[in-house]
Amino acid sequence: MIIGLTGGIASGKSLLAQYLNDWGFPIVDADVIAREVVEPGKPVYKQLQSFFGEEIFHGDGTLDRKALGRIVFSDQEKRDQLNQMMHPAINEEMMRQKEDLIAQGHKTLVFDIPLLVENGRTNIVDYVLLAYVEEDVQLKRLMERDRSSEEEALSRIRSQMPLEKKRNHADAIVDNSGHRKTSKEQLAHILAEWGIDVNV
Repeated sequence: MIIGLTGGIASGKSLLAQYLNDWGFPIVDADVIAREVVEPGKPVYKQLQSFFGEEIFHGDGTLDRKALGRIVFSDQEKRDQLNQMMHPAINEEMMRQKEDLIAQGHKTLVFDIPLLVENGRTNIVDYVLLAYVEEDVQLKRLMERDRSSEEEALSRIRSQMPLEKKRNHADAIVDNSGHRKTSKEQLAHILAEWGIDVNV
């Protein structure tokens, strides 16, 4: 069984991933893989170099994520181009890790994919699990976490699909608006409904 874990910024997705990992379910993390596929020498690195030029790299040759972010955040066409370069490589590596984990005998694993719904990838998982919080909680936590202004935090939240909209695509939802213990209990209850027992 493959659980597709998704959410939004400051929605508590990492907390749920940690609980699942603690319970012995391996996590295939799209964000980690996204960082790996752009390392120097990798095919995607060369594609980025030829399309965006040297301005998106540090002096030591590593990718300057902030510089790249500034370019694609304000240019939809370039953002689409970046996605076309990144997604096939990320998907290929996720599938490779999945096959390895299944070969090792794991029956249940987690695909941690922030943009699972936006990228229309819900078909690659058996269940979609959404980390959810109310927008006011999301805003407060993001401002505290990143020490950002309300305007900056709202801009980042609104650049993503609203969590309210993602609810429609989820098989189960953990509301992380309250205490961590409550989130853990919700998660254990959902897993039990899917035939997986864990010790809370």
